[in-house]
Amino acid sequence: MSTAKIPLWRDDRFWKIVLQILAVIVVVVIVDFFLFNLRLNMARRGSTFSFNFLSSQASFDIGEALISYRSSDLYGQAFLVGLLNSLKVMIVGVILTTGLGITAGIARFSNNWLIRQIVTLYVDLFRNTPILLQLLFWYFAVFTNLPKVEDRVLIFGSLYISNRGIAMPWMGSSTVAWLSLLGLVGLAIAAFLVWQQRTKIMVEQGASGQNLLFVLLGMGVTALVLLIFGLQWTFPVINEQGATTGGLRLTAEYCSVLLGLVFYTGAFVSEIVRSGIQSVAKGQWEAAKALGLNSGLLMRLVIFPQALRVMIPPLTSEYLNLCKNSSLAIAIAYPDVYAVSSTILNQTGRAIEIVLMIMATYLIINLLISLFMNLLNSSVQIKER
Repeated sequence: MSTAKIPLWRDDRFWKIVLQILAVIVVVVIVDFFLFNLRLNMARRGSTFSFNFLSSQASFDIGEALISYRSSDLYGQAFLVGLLNSLKVMIVGVILTTGLGITAGIARFSNNWLIRQIVTLYVDLFRNTPILLQLLFWYFAVFTNLPKVEDRVLIFGSLYISNRGIAMPWMGSSTVAWLSLLGLVGLAIAAFLVWQQRTKIMVEQGASGQNLLFVLLGMGVTALVLLIFGLQWTFPVINEQGATTGGLRLTAEYCSVLLGLVFYTGAFVSEIVRSGIQSVAKGQWEAAKALGLNSGLLMRLVIFPQALRVMIPPLTSEYLNLCKNSSLAIAIAYPDVYAVSSTILNQTGRAIEIVLMIMATYLIINLLISLFMNLLNSSVQIKER
């Protein structure tokens, strides 16, 4: 048996290591070239790379803010206001998009012809129309044409709709209200676990799970009491000048951005849900029906959990797209992080620093979403022995 050593230049492992080292060297050289170019150009302009401008007075107003902000505050505070406005769109948008996409995706399998055609029309219309055009439609064609504040539409006695946005009842800001909200979240989690246990008993033992049904009923009554009395609702009041006090006010710009992103991304999510459900083998449907499961249990216990393994990776991409598309809010004057940063850039001239801040902001948000979705994806995958 030959024990001759393989020459180094013919060793595949050697060349793999060499090529990786060369790739790192090339990247370092390119980055160093751009950094040298940056330092040279900034030196010619007589400026230095610094974020000290964030501690200077902003001197501009922001029309919508989740935290206290005045024009006399610092640029750092203004950037934070824009970031929170963006997060408000992203978080609520992802939640509503998920609900709309799942509902529309499952509705594609409805036995009702009209429902199927309506959902198909929705998907085809919103998927094939540019997102920027949809944002402009919601703002200029819908909210701008709503009645003025003086002629506002009143719904359910406490919901106001006008061309300035929507004003609705909202929970109070006291400690009792926040504790009640925390209690509602805890009850929702507990009810979900109890419902799962009841379903397991019904499927495996054929029992009705009546005792657990009474537990769920008690939880529902407790949640209803907390919802009505614990949250200490405040109701909107609009004065003669059109200013709103109390309740929650959603501006026309925010509503337009939110609806545009939700309906656009929801159309893509519905197709992901539809294709994920269709990827489940036909035998799984037949086996579930043979066990006597009704359509609701069949979808919730058998089909949808298996479809998640196919759905989650493309869903991650859609959530990332929603967050990045939120930067288009500048087109309808919603003060998100991109719009506020653009104003700061125009006033300070710190283009490099501002661009890096915007890039880092979206990068961190998207990496956090990817991390969460990867963890969720790992939890639903089949664990092989």
